[in-house]
Amino acid sequence: MGRGLLSSTSAMLTPDLLHASLADPLLDVMNFLNEIAIRFPQAISFAPGRPNEKFYDSRQIATYLDVYQRYLREERGFSEAKVTSLLFQYGRTNGHIGELLARMLEKDEGIRVAPESIVVTVGCQEGMFLSLRALFSQPEDVLLVGMPCYIGITGAARLLDIAVAPVPEREDGLDLDALEARILELRAEGKKPRALYLVADFANPSGRSLPEASRQRLLDIAAREQFLILEDNPYGFFSREGSRKPTLKSMDTRQQVIYLGSFSKSAFPGLRLGYAVVDQRVAGPDGKTHLLADAFSKIKSLLTVNTSSLCQAIVGGMLVLNGGGLLEANQEAIRFYKNNMDATLQALARYFPRSEAWARDVTWNVPDGGFFLVMKLPIEVDEALLEESARDFQVLWTPMRYFYLGEGGEHELRLSCSYLTPEQIDVGISRLARHLQKAVTERQAARRALVG
Repeated sequence: MGRGLLSSTSAMLTPDLLHASLADPLLDVMNFLNEIAIRFPQAISFAPGRPNEKFYDSRQIATYLDVYQRYLREERGFSEAKVTSLLFQYGRTNGHIGELLARMLEKDEGIRVAPESIVVTVGCQEGMFLSLRALFSQPEDVLLVGMPCYIGITGAARLLDIAVAPVPEREDGLDLDALEARILELRAEGKKPRALYLVADFANPSGRSLPEASRQRLLDIAAREQFLILEDNPYGFFSREGSRKPTLKSMDTRQQVIYLGSFSKSAFPGLRLGYAVVDQRVAGPDGKTHLLADAFSKIKSLLTVNTSSLCQAIVGGMLVLNGGGLLEANQEAIRFYKNNMDATLQALARYFPRSEAWARDVTWNVPDGGFFLVMKLPIEVDEALLEESARDFQVLWTPMRYFYLGEGGEHELRLSCSYLTPEQIDVGISRLARHLQKAVTERQAARRALVG
């Protein structure tokens, strides 16, 4: 049977007619994790990076909408007809809360940008797609990513046929020496590093953060090597130790950073609302320049048309009600996630004692904030181990190999502590310890039997 339909009477397509990414195991990761969670609904799950629902009250939504409409009428001078049109009709492609977002960014992050440089997106994921589609135009263009990496960006690159070059992380975030070496290698191969994607604060999946001194060095490298930085910052509010570090964008004096934001953690995921700060200038054929945000707008108009006006209104109302920012409004959540990370670290120390031989080679990092940490094990971490964990011990987690391109993470797992209570964390870690004690002991005994 040749390339094309299976037969003249069948509508069945052959795989070679579909995009190659559909056969990539990366695209099956979320489906597999969801399927495991559905099959074992009683399991305590350290898998999802969801915010905790204790902070949500559906009655607040009406309040936010009322506050925003009052803001439009009283502060913006909108007529009732204009308010109705803004909320119910197709809206401006770049969004209608740009001024409020600019005020929020200055108040919460020290980022000063013009409202017209902000594109309101359907979640942060759309901001990633817009960035990749706008910036990558030539076959030799390469996206640099820290490794391990959030699969949203590597998956988007795969769908857009963009080459990805991994750069390893150290315990203190992206390895900048390795980054410089990787850039030299790529240029020697005739390739062009076009942008670097980075979560500088409490990265998903590793929980690591880039030190402040390294942030300035990274900006200097980007200026010298002429690539842009895609800074994704969903967890920046949730510091556990010390003061918050400045975002790369707040340090950006040369418009090197495209800042990708989301309200999934600072508000709630159901909004599916994000934004991209795109203040770079683009030279036109007539010698005039325009904002790169305008190019994002053109792409977005053919991708999602515009972002939900009602969701924007909810966020707008939240911002107005909270004095223009969301950092102070999240103080209770910040304390909650700090306590959850503390509870996770304390439970790990309690249930994986160094006095026990089986636990001596089990280690974990200690993030200074965010939702995630990584455990390293002396045994392989795969789907079979996860299945056993869910079925026999009623606890779920995420294999770290999902966050690597090619090899990596084979002996690591990710724990997310955001969605659980401290009591659930304690029970879940005790179950995990019982499972790993059994698995490590059995596998070590099997290896000794093979050697002996």
